[in-house]
Amino acid sequence: MQAQSPVLLEVSDLQTQFHLAEGTVYAVNGVSYTIHEGEVLGVVGESGCGKSVTALSIMRLIQGPIGQIVGGKALLYEEGRATDLLTLSPQEMEEIRGDKISMVFQDPMTSFNPVLTIGYQLAEPLKRHRGMSNTQAMQEAVALLDRVGIPEPEVRVNNYPHQFSGGMRQRAMVAMAMACRPKLLIADEPTTALDVTIQAQILDLIRELRTLSGTAVMIITHDLGVVAEMADQVAVMYAGLIVENGSVLQIFESPRHPYTQALMSSIPRLGVWPKRLHTIEGAPPDLHSPVTGCPFAARCEYHMPRCDTTFPKLGQISQDHLCACWRALEGELS
Repeated sequence: MQAQSPVLLEVSDLQTQFHLAEGTVYAVNGVSYTIHEGEVLGVVGESGCGKSVTALSIMRLIQGPIGQIVGGKALLYEEGRATDLLTLSPQEMEEIRGDKISMVFQDPMTSFNPVLTIGYQLAEPLKRHRGMSNTQAMQEAVALLDRVGIPEPEVRVNNYPHQFSGGMRQRAMVAMAMACRPKLLIADEPTTALDVTIQAQILDLIRELRTLSGTAVMIITHDLGVVAEMADQVAVMYAGLIVENGSVLQIFESPRHPYTQALMSSIPRLGVWPKRLHTIEGAPPDLHSPVTGCPFAARCEYHMPRCDTTFPKLGQISQDHLCACWRALEGELS
């Protein structure tokens, strides 16, 4: 990725809530980040921190009236012109979804329609967005399956999702997402529930398709090893907020937020045999209440009174390295 590549997607102050019988869940509380053309952004954080909800909000797949995007912008740039995805009509968003932006979902078994063949589902975006005939789209579906390493693609194209293994379904999901050569691919936990060999193959596949098509990638994961291998930039999420954002080298070699430091300390290392792995004491905050102070304050060893009442906005630690921590911003953490 070139450092001066143009901005592709700019998310600012994104807020998403779920209105349930037991109260409102403040799932995403003001997320902001930027993805440049051809860049890989890794979004990391523990389960429930809002990673997937952020992606679904960008794709406009949050279903009302329970789920609502209540604020923010998601600007998609094309030839210098910005389109706010959050203000588009459902029909306008359908023209973008699957064409300019595609998504690889966490569980391909539930993402594919079980009563339609893999080939039919691969052909659908090609007919919709590229105007191909049935014959042309099915021929391209065979080529896509072949490109992602599915054996006997001309036979497999007529199979149903349950006839594919987990790894093959994920490959087919990647093929469908890349069918129209999108500008942005969102991969939500693309290696979950796959064995390590298949995980490596899926990551290689995403990397190869990015190289061939120049597609930017937002990869959502809790696996820091995947981020270290794939990402150019990293956004660390906690309790629906971005608490640190920087290059992959900055985040891994010089993490500044106490939560990021704790995550890095939790990684097992070859040749190091501690009596006990580092753990983060306590539990994440209850998101049934609005976030007021720093959401990590109750678990933070650097906690001070100001952290309970005022959440610091992302501030610059060094060039392109942002952190939301009072002590880090004041130079007390390094």
